Amino acid sequence: MYEEIIPKIEIGNLLVDFINYLVDNYSWFFDGLSEIIKYVVTLFNDGLLIIPPLVFVAIIALIVWKVVNLKTVPFAIVFLITIISMGLWEISMNTLALIITSTLIALIIGIPLGILKARSKKIELLLNPLLDFMQTLPSLAYLIPAVLFFGTGVAPGVLSTVIFAMPPTIRLTALGIEQVSNQLVEVGESFGATSWQILTKIELPTAMPSILMGINQTILLSFSMVVISGFIGSGGLGDSIISGIQRYSLAPALEAGIAVTFLAVIFDRITRNLVKNG
Repeated sequence: MYEEIIPKIEIGNLLVDFINYLVDNYSWFFDGLSEIIKYVVTLFNDGLLIIPPLVFVAIIALIVWKVVNLKTVPFAIVFLITIISMGLWEISMNTLALIITSTLIALIIGIPLGILKARSKKIELLLNPLLDFMQTLPSLAYLIPAVLFFGTGVAPGVLSTVIFAMPPTIRLTALGIEQVSNQLVEVGESFGATSWQILTKIELPTAMPSILMGINQTILLSFSMVVISGFIGSGGLGDSIISGIQRYSLAPALEAGIAVTFLAVIFDRITRNLVKNG
């Protein structure tokens, strides 16, 4: 009945046609971006695999001791040794390479956007509905435009992770700067500080705990999205989990899930304590 009153709009087909138009006319851009992302992921992956596993464990243990506390060090060592014993070290480093790349891109884009959001009401009005949309969209839905633009593989996995994980960095960077005392800014202005000096010498250092919390949340969201991006063949532990579920080979999938959890817990503890110490 209502179909006669409200005409059906093929929004999905319209969006697919629009994306296909962009891909057909700007394939040089998407191909170039895809190659750059693959290169960066390979660079981090090769760099992580150069480090012998036990040396890597020792480095992480030292970082945990310095940043978190001595009591957490045995847990970090046991977690990493367990990953080695399950035969998942190399694939775990693949996952870390994806997360490092995604997090770096999210921070490079997200922190400047957070600064602009805090300083401009127009940009805030523009970003708020976009961020709300990004944070409420189901995680699997991020994969659809990524596949349409880049096909399957590493590049769409990284870009869907970036979009999924970036909102906390933008929001918490903006929140941190907005909470900087006006008196501090006025003191800087009274000494003739430029806008850049006020940002880098007063606002960003004061907002650092909030920015670090945003980085922590971005890293944790990256861990969850990297697993989901296994659906499109991004590699790493996500592939093992998804393929294990699809083939009903649950033991390898469970082991890969445990490895992701252990890595996420270690990096959460490190970045969370950086917030406390910051």
